[in-house]
Order: sequence, then C-alpha cells, then structure tokens
Amino acid sequence: MEISGQVALVTGAASGMGAACAAYLSEHGAKVAMLDLNADLMAEQVKKYNALSLKADVSDPKAIEKALDTIEKQWDAPARIVVHCAGIVEGQRVLSKKGPYPLEDFSKVININLIGTFNVLRLCAHRMTQNSIDSEDQGVMIQTASIAAFEGQIGQAAYSASKGAVAAMTLPIARELARYGVRVMTIAPGLVETPMMESIPEDIRDDLIEHVAFPKRLAKPQEFARLVAHIIENSYLNGEIIRLDGGLRMLA
Repeated sequence: MEISGQVALVTGAASGMGAACAAYLSEHGAKVAMLDLNADLMAEQVKKYNALSLKADVSDPKAIEKALDTIEKQWDAPARIVVHCAGIVEGQRVLSKKGPYPLEDFSKVININLIGTFNVLRLCAHRMTQNSIDSEDQGVMIQTASIAAFEGQIGQAAYSASKGAVAAMTLPIARELARYGVRVMTIAPGLVETPMMESIPEDIRDDLIEHVAFPKRLAKPQEFARLVAHIIENSYLNGEIIRLDGGLRMLA
C-alpha cells in the first residue's frame, strides 16, 4: 500500500513511537489523525504536520466511534492505515509487602493495552471494509506488543499478559480479515528511547543496554516508524510479529 494520499490513524501519538509514526507518515504524504488522551502534548505536532487531533480513551467504544466519525467527516474516507501505539506500563509484583497484586491494577493494564488495542482494531476494520478501493490492499493495521510478551521480567505479569495477548491475536485476526484485503501485523519493540525509558536510572538503563546484541543502544522511535512504513508498503507482510530489539533476549 502506498503511504501518500492515505488516511492514517495513529494512537498514542502524543509522544514516543506514536509521535514518530505520525511525523513519518505525514512527511510521506499521508493524511494523519493523531489520537491520544494528552491533547496538549499533541498540539504542537498537530500544527506542524497539519494533522487532525483526536482526544479519546482507546478502551472506550463510544469515544473511538466518535473519533472515527470525525476522521471520515474530515477526509470523506476511513483510515486505511492504523498504527496502534497507545498503552501503559505498570510494574508490580504478584506478592509484595503490601499484599497481593490489586486486581483493579491488573485489570487497568489489560483494559488499556489489550482491550484498547482490540477495540480500535475492530472498529477500524469495520469501517475500512465497508467500501473497497481500487487496490489489492484495502487496509493495514499495525499493533504494538513488546518483547515482554515473550521474556517478561519480574513485576511484569500484567504488562506481559497484555502484550502477549496482542501478539497471540495477530494471526487469527489476519486470517479472518484476509478475505477483505486487510492486513494485520504486530511489532514487538525492545528497549526504545521514549519518555518512559528516560525515567529509569542511568545505571539500570546501561545494564539493560548491555544485553542488546548490536547495536548496543536504545532503539530510536524513528526506527520503529521506519519499520511501520515498510510494513505498510510491503504487501506480503501479514499475520506476523516482528521483533525490533537489536537481538536482545531478556534474562530472568
């Protein structure tokens, strides 16, 4: 699928990988809708890339439907490129000095990372399959998992469960949507230079980087964006999870 001229929706677009994707797609001719709960953080980027700003909770069906209505009203077309980067990270042990992991905290991570991903995917898929376009590729949806889906660390039970489920649903959904010409892919990033990583003490960050095979550094959000672009343009990529981790394999 060509990027230029397509309507693209990027969630979690206020910062990090989402912001990098919105910038890359806009610079390559896409009509970009940026969705995040932090509209203030998106404001400057929206202006810079002439993008559409959408404030919505990805796990709220009504809010996403309203956002998709706004996209179609703006460009008279549904988003045919969907890049889902919205998510949260929360580390807690199953058993701590405070007691067992609060179920509401576990549910919050699952609700945003997994339910939110599926909610956006299902609603976007419905709209992009209503009217076909003159192309073999009718649409592409790219989800964000994590290497924690495969090598979760202590304290990542909820995060790993949510990202593991995103990875696991990729193939069955890709198989289901194949009849419509819609592709479904997932990227599982490793250590990425995002605001979240900046909050980690430097010595811990350096220790994590030591486990990266090559290059020994954090991934740049722009590298994630370039992989997203390649997936969009390479129509034979479907139903797969691609690790973007520099060969990193996390130890227990």
